[in-house]
Amino acid sequence: MRSQVTVIARPDRSPHIECAGGIAARLTGPDTVHLVSSAATPLGGDTIEIRLVVHHGARLALRTVAATVVLPGAGTVESRASWALEVAGDLDVDPQPTIVAAASRHVATTRLHLALGGSVRYVERVQIGRSGERQGFWSGSLHADVDGTPLLRHRVELGAGSLADDDIAAPLASISELRYPRTDVDAAGTTLELAAGGCLSTWQGERLPPAR
Repeated sequence: MRSQVTVIARPDRSPHIECAGGIAARLTGPDTVHLVSSAATPLGGDTIEIRLVVHHGARLALRTVAATVVLPGAGTVESRASWALEVAGDLDVDPQPTIVAAASRHVATTRLHLALGGSVRYVERVQIGRSGERQGFWSGSLHADVDGTPLLRHRVELGAGSLADDDIAAPLASISELRYPRTDVDAAGTTLELAAGGCLSTWQGERLPPAR
């Protein structure tokens, strides 16, 4: 299944929403949109494409109503998700965790294009396995630019076959949080300021901590 979501935020009006496939988007506040699964996705072979556009003077907060559970498909165990973010206003993306269940393999890519004056908070939480599971794999990459200038190139792998794979002490959970232009943040793990502004906070461990 191919699922597509587009949300366009403009000042002084409700966000414009388009959806197709197994994910729906619902306006839950003046500038808040929640994603809702209308079918079991992602399964192996599925692709999810999410595009968020925030115009100058507009604000958009994107949330999900529940965790995303990645499952193997009948013909393949790999699924993919891509995020395209175009931000001239204020964007806050903080979904519930992605749980990579059983022997699933999930590959996520995010491309962020910030205009001068834009601001962003982008949070990604991942857990390999439900209770007793550790054979899944997740790869996530973040490519961020500000006004065409590179801001961040960041990639994390978790789980079976990853660079950090180890039966004894390999991390199975990860939190990454990008902020721009703010640097005074209270986030999980270690926070590093970026040369071009903003900061990246990262945390890894066995299990995701309880939500704050």
